[in-house]
This record gives sequence, C-alpha cells and structure tokens, in this order.
Amino acid sequence: MRLSVIVPIWNEESALPLLLAELREQCAVPDCELVLVDGGSTDGTQRLLRESGVAWIVSERGRATQMNAGAAASGAEVLLFLHADTRLPADWKAIVFEAIESGHVGGFFRVRLDSPRSILRVVGQLITLRSRLTGVATGDQGLFVTRQVFESTGGYAPLPLFEDVELAQRLKRFGGLARLDATVVTSARRWEQLGPWRTIVRMCVLRAMYTLGTGPERLARYYETAR
Repeated sequence: MRLSVIVPIWNEESALPLLLAELREQCAVPDCELVLVDGGSTDGTQRLLRESGVAWIVSERGRATQMNAGAAASGAEVLLFLHADTRLPADWKAIVFEAIESGHVGGFFRVRLDSPRSILRVVGQLITLRSRLTGVATGDQGLFVTRQVFESTGGYAPLPLFEDVELAQRLKRFGGLARLDATVVTSARRWEQLGPWRTIVRMCVLRAMYTLGTGPERLARYYETAR
C-alpha cells in the first residue's frame, strides 16, 4: 500500500521550508510520495520549489482544483490532503495505514492551533469536538481517503469554500471516516491576522450560510468582504 501526501500551495513562501524539511525525506520512500500542487504563486514559492529538487506540478488556482490535480498525478492507493501550514504527528504514516487496514475508508486527526493564546487553544478543541461529533472534518485536519473511494465520489467538488466539508459529508455514504486520536498542529495565522473573535464570528456565519444552502459565489463574496 502506498500513500500520497497532496499539498495545494499558493504563495506559501514562508510555510514551505518547514513543510519540505518535515516531509521531503519521510515521503522519499517506497510507501510514500509527496505531491505539491502550485496554483500559480506570485511570491517566492516557485523559486523555493525549484531549488528544493522535489517534484511539483502546476494547476489552476483553487484548493479543490489543486487537490484533484494532485490526486490525478499521484500513484498511491491512499490520498492524504494536507494544508501547507499544517504539521503531522511524528508517527502519522503508521497511524494512517492502521486506520485503512482496520477497514476505514479514510479519516482525520484532532487539531491544535500553534498559538499559546487560551482562546485559540479552545478554538482548536472546539473544532476537534465538532468534527468528532459530526464525522465531518475541515481541511486543516489532515483528511485522508482511499483512492478507490475518492474516485467513486468524484473527488472534490469545485467549490471556493467548504470543499473539504462537502467531501467528508459524501464519504459518510461509504462508511464514514476514522476519528483519530493523534493531533495535527496547524498555523494560527488567519486567526491572528483577523483577530480570534472576529474570525470565530466570520466562520460561524459562513458555516450557517453553507448549511442553509447559500450558493458558492455568495459564500466566496462574503468571505472576501469579511477579511
């Protein structure tokens, strides 16, 4: 069984060095590959990619589009979709393989924000709790799925937001996802930039709009104007 770690990238010059330092060697083995998908970065991301010597591809910008392109370019039976600013636990490969071998079609991790602020520790705990209660993960929780099931669902829908939630909801028809006890650590930068409380309100409003069936274009407009 082989595993592909698929990372959509756009202007990730600051996050890319740490990502490559952690995953380049771990994925340079027969049972794992790293698939980086750049969406047309305009900062120094592509320069870093060229200098790193790792394989990478370019697709149209858009997280769903980039992740579908990465899945199509990979050759593994298990696909793990990872944000560029999310760090996996030390024994992540063994954990993922164990979940698949035990009969799950995929799974996701607990999440912690990399901030010492109490409010952001609570945010991470609430995201984890919500996902464990609903079985629906967000993209920064290291969502993984077998290729067979991913292709059976049609992959990620071309949505500007909540493409991860929409996919996880569809995966319930295939038995749902394993709720892993291991934790990924993701960047708190968007929470710090906008402010924790403002970000919480924005995300709650967006999720409510999505749940009520608001169209993707309107969701994207609200997301941009609320930044």
